[in-house]
This record gives sequence, structure tokens and C-alpha cells, in this order.
Amino acid sequence: MKVGFDNFGLPEDDLNDDPDLLSNDEGSQQGEYEHYRFVADKGQTMIRVDKFLTDRIENISRNRIQQAAETGNIRANGTAVKSSYKIKPLDVVTVMMSYPRREIEIIPEDIPLNIVYEDEDLMVVNKPAGLVVHPGHGNYTGTLINAIAWYLRDDPAFNCNDPRLGLVHRIDKDTSGLLVIAKNPEAKTHLGLQFFNKTSHRKYTALVWGVIKDNEGRIEGNIGRDLRDRQQMTVFPDGDHGKTAVTHYRVIERLGYTTLVECRLETGRTHQIRAHMKHIGHTIFNDERYGGNIILKGNHFTKYKQFINNCFNLCPRQALHAQTLGFVHPRTKEELFFDSPLPEDMNLLADKWKKYVENKDNESSD
Repeated sequence: MKVGFDNFGLPEDDLNDDPDLLSNDEGSQQGEYEHYRFVADKGQTMIRVDKFLTDRIENISRNRIQQAAETGNIRANGTAVKSSYKIKPLDVVTVMMSYPRREIEIIPEDIPLNIVYEDEDLMVVNKPAGLVVHPGHGNYTGTLINAIAWYLRDDPAFNCNDPRLGLVHRIDKDTSGLLVIAKNPEAKTHLGLQFFNKTSHRKYTALVWGVIKDNEGRIEGNIGRDLRDRQQMTVFPDGDHGKTAVTHYRVIERLGYTTLVECRLETGRTHQIRAHMKHIGHTIFNDERYGGNIILKGNHFTKYKQFINNCFNLCPRQALHAQTLGFVHPRTKEELFFDSPLPEDMNLLADKWKKYVENKDNESSD
């Protein structure tokens, strides 16, 4: 059965129409898509917008409409309104989401999952690089959601085709790390609001090109789709294109022509870390989409070029890992924190750069 993924409620932090463009967390809300549009009649009586929409949209509860209004997804004449807003004659009422309408069939598939935590309300999984999180254009099977559908296939309370359940946020296909999945509508609403209100905690570890001068810093700049290349996100001047995005970084270790950094998200936009780090001149190592898969620092001697190629082979994807995830449990209200060690490919990559630095130091002391 095919169902529409009009996930009414909460803007999922890293939703995107193309899983390869997810940021997942690295973020989202890269753009908005109109899911519904209604124009009130000339003789429209003044009724609440939640009732107005419930009467016009099939299979949607008033509660879901109210949740959508709370998170800014219900608009009247282009302006976000609360569920108590009274409709006036000729009002244009729209439902806007951060992803396009689409119909996708979720098929349970037996794909291994690395589950780091699970209870009756939620799961936290450690996603490997290379796994798309959700079926979409070009990736209709073999995703994390297909794996979760299989894992929970015998749970009568979990319907993989119910958009009120499942992913609360996303990360890119080639980014590894932690994700939280809601197993019931109440959990998804509660967790979704935490991500929307920026009260969740997310830290990433990345290896970037170049030597970052300051030990820590803050990157702020609107992020939106590149006007020349729709496959990329870019940083625009404030008030121009895109949406406000803030990333905090801290240097973990300087490794020759690269730097190992911790990045903390204040906002969640598509490809936020990838776009922000490139913006300050420190593209993520081996990030093909943003030009990090070529030599950006160092020399072009044969020996060094071979070293870099070996590094690319060790970690054949962008060197970015969603390492820390924290949120308040929707039922117990306990603050939970999870940490995922660097995966083997990034560990090997960091070790290789450490040995490179040690060898250079030894050569200098000879």
C-alpha cells in the first residue's frame, strides 16, 4: 500500500526531498513546499483555522493540525498563525512543510541495525556511512527506515507507513552516527518539538582540510540551495537567501594539513556543517560534493599525492560523524545523552595523519 508522507506535524529536522542531500542532521528546512492551499469564501464565517482545515483535509485530526500550527507550518496569507486564528473571508490558508509531497511505499527489509538504546517510546540507532535514512528519489529500498520496519514488524503498535512515527531527524547518507526514532505519535511530537525549539543536543566530529587558527569559534550565515548548483547548499549574506544557521566548532587536534574538530549544531539546516566549514575555508576531508575529495592543502609532490589517495581509500566518504545526541525523554522527562565512538574508517584516517605529522617532525629534527 502506498501512502502519502504528509507528516503533518513537526518539521523533521533534516527532512529533504533527496536523501543524498540530507543533512541531517546536519540539518534541513532548506526550503518550503506547499502541501495544501484553501481560499476562504466571500461569505466565510469566522471560525478557527484548525477547524477550517480539519473540515477540508481527509484523514487528519484536529490535534495534528494544532501541532502543525505550533511549529509554524500553518499560514494565513503567507504568515504563520496559531490554531486559534480566526479565518476571515478570502483568507488564503496554506500548509507548508520542509519537504515535498510524495508517495512512497515502505517495505520491511532485513538490514542489520546497530541499536544503542530502545524502550517502548523510542530507539537510538548508530547509522553506518553509506546507508540512506529514508526512501526517496533514487533510493526506494535498502534504507534505515526499511530496516526499522523489519525490526519492528511484530510490534502491533508500530506501523511503518504511519507518518506520525519514525524518524525525528536525519543525517546524510555518507555521514555516520546517531539518530533517534519515535515509536509512537506522542514521542514523535515531543521529540520533534525539542529539535524544532533547539533544545536537543548534537555534536559531530569531522576532519577538515587546513589548519584552523582559533581553538574554537562560531560560524553564522544563512544556508540555502546554491543558485548555480541545486545539489549543494551554500552560505548567503544575512537577509538575502536561505535561513539562519549557527555552528559552533572546537579544535580537537591539528594534524598536519588537516584539523580534527568537534562541531555543535545550534540550528539544523541541510548540509549545515558541510556548507559552513567550506564557507570558512575548511572543507570536510573527502567531501566530494563540496570539493573536499581533491588536495586542498599541502603540495603536489608524488609522495604526498599518494599519501592523500591512501587517505581517501581509507575513508571513502566525507569524514563526518554524528557523535553525540542528547534530548529529554518524552515520557520520563529524563535527560538522555548518547555517544558513538568514531567509526573505524575515521579512526584509521586520523591515525594516518598522526603518523604523517610524526614522520614530518622526525624529518625536521634530523
